Amino acid sequence: MTDNTQASILLVEDDQRLAEGVCDTLRRAGFAVTWAPDGEAAELNDVESFELVVLDLMLPGIHGFDLLAKWRQTSDVPVIILTARLDYHDKVRGLELGGDDYMTKPFWPEELLARVRARLRRPQLRRTGGVAIGPLQLDVEARSTSVDGQAIELTRVEFDILALLAERVDQPVTRARLVDRVLDANRDGGERTLDVHIRA
Repeated sequence: MTDNTQASILLVEDDQRLAEGVCDTLRRAGFAVTWAPDGEAAELNDVESFELVVLDLMLPGIHGFDLLAKWRQTSDVPVIILTARLDYHDKVRGLELGGDDYMTKPFWPEELLARVRARLRRPQLRRTGGVAIGPLQLDVEARSTSVDGQAIELTRVEFDILALLAERVDQPVTRARLVDRVLDANRDGGERTLDVHIRA
């Protein structure tokens, strides 16, 4: 996405002073920002109407992890996590729940702005309907794949694995996330089924 004025961002942060500073920085850069001061206010917004979410973890009422887990049931909107905690377990959990980036407070607003811009430059399958990575073309709506213009037949699971990896092309994807997002436990099995598809 090259035109920041088309990018809307949801900021979920209970620290008013910090929120005002972040909103000011992002708005001056051309982004449209909606501020939610707590989890309940965040839930009043349709997360799919935003191009990106900046999410604080330590919120009154609903914890940021709970919000993220709920959103990931239906949405792949990019989420940048903010926290004052230095515990690496929180970082790992946040990323495994589907967070796309992680920043520890305090931070410079300019660094957050740079991370927002970087995240929005990455391919988003749900937003564009497809993605091109080198010779590979994926059309999510048509569920079709081609390499150098030549169509490739993939099974449902193979396509979903490839689509998820393409969506997070510059990030590691855990086996647990692949199993959770791609496989149907009632018909596909678990990690051994995943191994079969990836080896194939």
